[in-house]
Amino acid sequence: MGVQSREPDEFDTVTLTESDGYVVARDDDSGVASQGDTKAEALANLAEALELHERPDPDDAELEEATAPWLTDE
Repeated sequence: MGVQSREPDEFDTVTLTESDGYVVARDDDSGVASQGDTKAEALANLAEALELHERPDPDDAELEEATAPWLTDE
């Protein structure tokens, strides 16, 4: 499974640190962080974490009323 990076802009800042033998990548704007054995792996993991973080929250979506008989109050 490949990971595509999001479109960078002039305000994107990623901080890379090394901790306990791992490279930690943190997106300063969102606060999302991930780690990897290498810089490249940490950045790829961060890109995937940011993609998941940016997905819409299902609670924010308008839900249709349940129509299945086992989901009704009857």
